Amino acid sequence: MEATMQGKQQPEVKKFKTIPILVSLLLAGFIGMFSETALNVALSDLMNILQITASTAQWLTTAYLLTLGILVPISGMLLQWFTTRQLFVAAVSFSIVGTFIAAMAPSFEILLLARVVQAMGTALLLPLMFNTILVIIPPEKRGGAMGLIGLVIMVAPAIGPTIAGLLISNLTWHWIFWLSLPFLAMSLISGILFMQNVSEVTKPKIDVLSIILSSAGFGGIVFGFSSAGEEGGWGSTKVIAAIAIGVIALVLFVIRQLTMKQPMINLRAFKYPMFTVAVLMIFICMMIILSAMLILPMYLQQGQGYSAFKAGLLLLPGGIINGLMSPIMGRLFDKYGPKWLVIPGLVVVAVSLWFFSSITATSTVIFVIVLHSALMIGISMIMMPAQTNGINQLPLEYYPHGTAIMNTLQQVAGAIGTALAVSIMTSSTKSYMETVTDTTNPLNALAAFTHGVQNAFVFGMVMAVIGLIVAFFIKRVVVQHKTQAPMH
Repeated sequence: MEATMQGKQQPEVKKFKTIPILVSLLLAGFIGMFSETALNVALSDLMNILQITASTAQWLTTAYLLTLGILVPISGMLLQWFTTRQLFVAAVSFSIVGTFIAAMAPSFEILLLARVVQAMGTALLLPLMFNTILVIIPPEKRGGAMGLIGLVIMVAPAIGPTIAGLLISNLTWHWIFWLSLPFLAMSLISGILFMQNVSEVTKPKIDVLSIILSSAGFGGIVFGFSSAGEEGGWGSTKVIAAIAIGVIALVLFVIRQLTMKQPMINLRAFKYPMFTVAVLMIFICMMIILSAMLILPMYLQQGQGYSAFKAGLLLLPGGIINGLMSPIMGRLFDKYGPKWLVIPGLVVVAVSLWFFSSITATSTVIFVIVLHSALMIGISMIMMPAQTNGINQLPLEYYPHGTAIMNTLQQVAGAIGTALAVSIMTSSTKSYMETVTDTTNPLNALAAFTHGVQNAFVFGMVMAVIGLIVAFFIKRVVVQHKTQAPMH
C-alpha cells in the first residue's frame, strides 16, 4: 500500500521549482549571515562613535543571539501553523525592516532595536530554509543541497569582516546595512514570484506554557553565558540567576514536551541515535567555530596590531575554502556516507587548534592563513555530513522538530562557546599578570594576552577531541521513505 502511494506521489515532486526556491532562500540566508558577522568588525569603531564600552557593544551580538534562542524553538510550531510563502515573506520583511532601521540608526538604543528585528527575520528564515530543502530534495541528493547551504552559511561570515573593513575605512558603518538592503529586496521579490508551499498546515494546538518555558529556558541560558563576559564574570548574581532560571525552565519544558500528545518541539526525535549523534557534533562544532571566530580576529587586531580590514583579509581565504568545500563534502557524503568525512575532519580540527595554541606575537601571516584554512576544511568535513545523516534518520513528520532542535542548539552552543573562550582568555591573562613584577610594561601585557589566547585555543582543541570520541559512533543512515509532495 505504502509503495503504491509513494509511486503516485513521485511525479508530483517535479512540480517544485527547486532552483528559484533555493535561490530565494539562499540569498536571504546569505545576507542574514553576512550582516551578523560584518558588524563584529565594526564594534571597536562603534564604541568610539557611540561612546559605549566593550561590554555594552557586545549586546549588539548578544541581543541577536538571545532573540534567535527564544524564537527558533517556536519555529517548529510556526512551520505547522503558516504556509511556506507566508513565513518566507514575514522572515524577509522583518530582515528588511531591521536592516533599514540599522542603516538609519542615530544611537546605540535604536541600533540594538534594529538588531532584534533583524534576528526575528533570521529566526524564522533558518529553520524554514532547512525544512523546505528537506522536503523538496530527494534523500539521495540531499548531501549536495545541504552542501550548498553550507557554502552560503560559511562564505557570508567569511567575507563579512573584509567587506565591513572596506566600508568602515572608506564610508561609515551604516553602509554595512545599506549594502544589504537591495539583496534582501531581490530575495523578497523572488520569493513572492516563485516560493511554493511545501509543507502541510495542520494548525496544532498552541501551548502557551511551552512557549513561556522554552523562552525562559533557552533565553536564560544564552543571556547568562553571554553576560559572563561582562564585569563580575561567572560569579555575578545576574549570570548565576539567569543560568539557574534557564536550566530549571528547560527541565520543566522537556518534561512537558514528553508528556504532551502534540508537543511544541517533539523531543522524541532523540530516540533516533544518529540524530542525537548529529546534534552533539553540531553543538561541539558551533562552540569551536564561534569561539575561534571571536578569539582570532581579536588577537590579530590587539596582539599583532592589524587593522580591522587586514584582520578580515587574513580570515578570508579560510572562509572561502570552507564555503567551496561544502558542496564537495555534500557530494562525497552522498557517495560514501558520514564516517569517512567526520572522523578525519575532527582530527584536522584538533591538530589545527593544537598548532593555534602555540600562536605568538611573532607568528607569521602564512602561519595564521594556513591553520585557519585547515580548521575551516575540517569543519566543512564535519558539519554538513553529520547534520544531513542525522536528519535523514527522522520520519517526515519530525522534520520541522528536528530542524528546530538543531537550529536552537546552534545558537545556544554559540553563546556557550564564545562565553567560555572569552572567560578562559581573560582569566588566563589575569593570572599571568599576577606572576609578573612590572605590570606597567606593555611587553608583559602582550605576553599575558597571548597566554590567554593560547589557552582559549586549548579549550577548542579539548572540545574537538570530545567530538572525535563521539564521532566513532556515527553510522550511515539508509533512508526508508521518499520525499513527499505537499498535499493540496
